[in-house]
Amino acid sequence: AGLPPELDALYLGGGFPETHAAALAANDGFRAAVRRAADQGMPMYAECGGLMYLGRSIQTPQGDCHPMAGVLPYDFLMGKSPQGHGYTILEVTGENPYFPKGALLKGHEFHYSRLEPEPGPEADLVFRVNRGAGICRGLDGLIYKNVLATYTHLHALGALEWAPALVRRARTFQSRRLAAGNLSDISAPDTEDSSAGKPRRKVMG
Repeated sequence: AGLPPELDALYLGGGFPETHAAALAANDGFRAAVRRAADQGMPMYAECGGLMYLGRSIQTPQGDCHPMAGVLPYDFLMGKSPQGHGYTILEVTGENPYFPKGALLKGHEFHYSRLEPEPGPEADLVFRVNRGAGICRGLDGLIYKNVLATYTHLHALGALEWAPALVRRARTFQSRRLAAGNLSDISAPDTEDSSAGKPRRKVMG
């Protein structure tokens, strides 16, 4: 199965993908479709389990490795105890598709996984973690084109910028999709407008 042909944005919510990792890995058509859509600039927002699905693989404590979408160049290793658990406060410090710089986001995290390799200084991590664990080194929020993926779960009513920004991005992507004729013919843009209306670089890694 792939993505619906008229889809213009994708929200990948939290959960426990490790408990269904084999089934997720077996759906290679959907994994490839998500990766292709991300490369084409489709707006995507992913939280915790969604973040893990966008990685290269999920590795269980028993040593089983299950391929995921491969949008982000990281493997997710499952531990036997939580790597992050509790309320979070994030400060937006970098350009991204959905939140203005300086915004404070309040949410929560609960995850047993960690990233391998740990994202280095060159990785585009746009959240400073003022409370919580995040991805690494007090940072969270990985960016790839119009993808933003984070361990923190947000409530839409507590982050009022998020939904309107996602809809704006979806409308822009829809215009490109309609101009191209179908999803598979969309070429990746060189730049995208940030949520503040400024050009942002084509990222990441």
